[in-house]
Amino acid sequence: MVWRGGRGWYGRVLAAAVGVTAVAAATSVWSAQAGPVGSRPGRAEAAARPFWPHAQGPARAPVSVAIAHASDRGARGVDITVDDGPDPVWTPRVLKVLREYGVKATFCMVGTQAQAHPDLVRAVVAAGHRLCDHTVSHDITMDTKSESYQARQILDAERMITKASGGVRPQYYRAPGGAFTPYSRELAASHGMRPLGWNVDSKDFERPGTDVLVATVKQEISNGPTVLFHDAGGDRSQTVHALREILPWLKRQGYSFGFPVR
Repeated sequence: MVWRGGRGWYGRVLAAAVGVTAVAAATSVWSAQAGPVGSRPGRAEAAARPFWPHAQGPARAPVSVAIAHASDRGARGVDITVDDGPDPVWTPRVLKVLREYGVKATFCMVGTQAQAHPDLVRAVVAAGHRLCDHTVSHDITMDTKSESYQARQILDAERMITKASGGVRPQYYRAPGGAFTPYSRELAASHGMRPLGWNVDSKDFERPGTDVLVATVKQEISNGPTVLFHDAGGDRSQTVHALREILPWLKRQGYSFGFPVR
């Protein structure tokens, strides 16, 4: 999510996250500049390079520290990404629309939300969607905080989501508001989570009206394949209605639906 204003819902999430057990931060600082997310200015994209995970346990494939924007379906692929949930009201409705149109998406989950609604996390996984770590408390000032704080937010959320899912790990990490740092990107990659950006921001969190959301996606899909929506943080009825129009329209334009590159 790109919005850096307002604290209402996210302030409550942050409060709920207080007391989360600290996790030791691993990995060293990577000196390259953080790459761009959406239209964030002044951040040069670093060259992609694989990063081998340090964590104990089964070996994982190397993951690039570069922020992903491309689709695994190629030039005519579209990646639907859904942030800030799971939410007991809106996540089931989003899942229903995706099921109706046979679309798989990537759900970027807030750790405390996943912990509170493990049934929804499992429903997302059971439907064939992918999981993404969106930190413990959705702090959009992550890039101004210490490395130890970033590590707690990322790794505690990874643990919360994995536990809630029944053992399925997040495959991506999306910084709240696009607040990536070189350190957070390398840390996420070392735990098998590709940093995930977006190309099209529907701005559904502003609730501008369903017609505006649909028009925004139609106008900006040429910017790239990864589209950002939300299933929590407020009334998401406009998002649900917009998806009902956008998904069949994208299919008629010859797009296919996939996942962000790993």
